[in-house]
Amino acid sequence: MDTKTVQGYTLIKDGVNRWRIPKFGKMRVDAIVYVNDALLSLLHDDQSLRQLVNAAMLPGVVEPVVGMPDIHEGFGLPIGGVMAIERHGVISAGAVGYDINCGVRLLRTDLEARDLDKETLYKLIERIEHYVPTGIGKKGRHKGITRKIFDDVVHNGVEAVIRAGFGDRQDLNYIEDGGRLSGADISAVSKEAQERGEEQLGTLGGGNHFIEIQRVDRILDEKLAQAFGLFKGQVTVMIHTGSRGFGHQIATDYTKILWEGAKKYGIEVPEKGLAAAPIDSKEGQSYYKAMVAAINYAFSNRQIIMCDVIKAFEDVLKKTAESMGFKLVYDVAHNIAKWERHGGRDLLVHRKGATRALPAGHPQNPSAYMQTGHPALVPGSMGTGSYVVVGKGELSESFFSVNHGAGRKLSRTKAKSITKQEFERAMGDVIYNVGSYKDIVDESPLAYKDVEEVVGVLVNRGITIPVAKMVPLAVVKGVD
Repeated sequence: MDTKTVQGYTLIKDGVNRWRIPKFGKMRVDAIVYVNDALLSLLHDDQSLRQLVNAAMLPGVVEPVVGMPDIHEGFGLPIGGVMAIERHGVISAGAVGYDINCGVRLLRTDLEARDLDKETLYKLIERIEHYVPTGIGKKGRHKGITRKIFDDVVHNGVEAVIRAGFGDRQDLNYIEDGGRLSGADISAVSKEAQERGEEQLGTLGGGNHFIEIQRVDRILDEKLAQAFGLFKGQVTVMIHTGSRGFGHQIATDYTKILWEGAKKYGIEVPEKGLAAAPIDSKEGQSYYKAMVAAINYAFSNRQIIMCDVIKAFEDVLKKTAESMGFKLVYDVAHNIAKWERHGGRDLLVHRKGATRALPAGHPQNPSAYMQTGHPALVPGSMGTGSYVVVGKGELSESFFSVNHGAGRKLSRTKAKSITKQEFERAMGDVIYNVGSYKDIVDESPLAYKDVEEVVGVLVNRGITIPVAKMVPLAVVKGVD
């Protein structure tokens, strides 16, 4: 039996690129982590496995608690964590995360990357910044519209912003859950969160959020790529952001509320980061209503940004969106909790830094992707490649979940020690919008795991299919 000890835990080899921590102590179920040997060696320096073990102690948890290949330490559940809970169990704000429905959206075009020189790329990212405010705390440039539709947005999601003139109804077919989860209730959201939300629709934020102009570098599955409208040399645009201050404030508020709720209901929670209350309790129900409001808000935020990005292309290239062939490929969430059917049971699946990937034929696929499975989007770090993958039926072992990115290997503090020369060498020819490297050095490619290794873990296990790899041409980031 192949075993390794990491962070003081004994891991047992459980097939290709899969390691099991058998339940012990107060754990109710086993924990599983998907890594190869190289990625496993990176887990010695953080607390991600301890956080997985803690999640396996919560009431109602279903086996197994899962760590994705990009797993790293977070607050509560590790980033790259998946936890499914039965109806009699608990809901946890920390197992969703502070940026509720942080997610990724991919746009395709008919443009060829070879036709965009560096001068044009500089103009494009400059114009994108003109329309999309970047950085922490920035207010949106559509305030006159978004304040009026805010209540509609949180309850009805992307449909609300389409009615306000952002995009087309056909976009709904290419967004997870059609851009709306039911069950939102703004009365469950604090006044402070509402005020932040009204101001920030249509903004990117800072940290690891980005807008990236890309070139399709490799097609790895011709048939699936054709179904997704992807071809080699094509210009694509990837948008990565979430629910901004609105979701962050909701998470902040309910971490306190659920922590007190756990005490009230006599639930033992290993750490405050996993603050949890019974799903059917007043506190649990209120968090779910508020969280869904943030989910709908984030889908809508990416919809507005998409429209503004297209407008920037129209301004710079002097062409219409139609003539450039702009189409939404897909939009996936990766900080979310929602009800799904697994193994004949309704489970509340918490994904934190993990993305759903439904295989071909799964009934919850959008109609456009029923025959292929929907695209799952895996961005690398700034300066490295990103992937489109598709899940296979065997992915049911992880509740149809894949990694949401490359995953950090250096904390933001440690990444500050990266020199200017190291940063510029890692970025290569990629254009970026920030004047000083110091403002974004913590997002350097050197701070992240190798996306090739991370994506390869599930591919080599035989549960995902790689479809295409995109490489960055120009990146828009926000300064914290």
